[in-house]
Amino acid sequence: MKQSAPRKAGIQSQPLIAVRDVRASSRWYQHLLNTDGLPEHEHRDVYERISCDGHLILQLHAWDEEHHPNLVNADAAPCGHGVLLWFEVDDFDATVERARSLRAQVVEEPHVNPNAGHREIWIRDPDGYVVVVAGE
Repeated sequence: MKQSAPRKAGIQSQPLIAVRDVRASSRWYQHLLNTDGLPEHEHRDVYERISCDGHLILQLHAWDEEHHPNLVNADAAPCGHGVLLWFEVDDFDATVERARSLRAQVVEEPHVNPNAGHREIWIRDPDGYVVVVAGE
């Protein structure tokens, strides 16, 4: 697999997506990616952080809560149109099996991406976002 360029100091991606059920989406992503969420907290129905080895990889926020711009009206447009949530994992085969156990809709079956030199599976999460999992 191609080696990623070193991360530049001062830049860290922290994607946030709006979801219909934060708890259910949190369980889905934690199971798929074999990661952890926050300890139980009173804000859990509205917001969750998914992390891996102490690094934030995804934030989940409930639609129409707290009046944040662009997190309103879930039916205004297709979820994530033009956006791919892309995760590179060390355990690609195990992640594919977890995706299948979640009965995730498969957009593209596992295949080798010749340009990137790694394997990928493209699936949809419970809200319809396209999730790409890549690995060796």
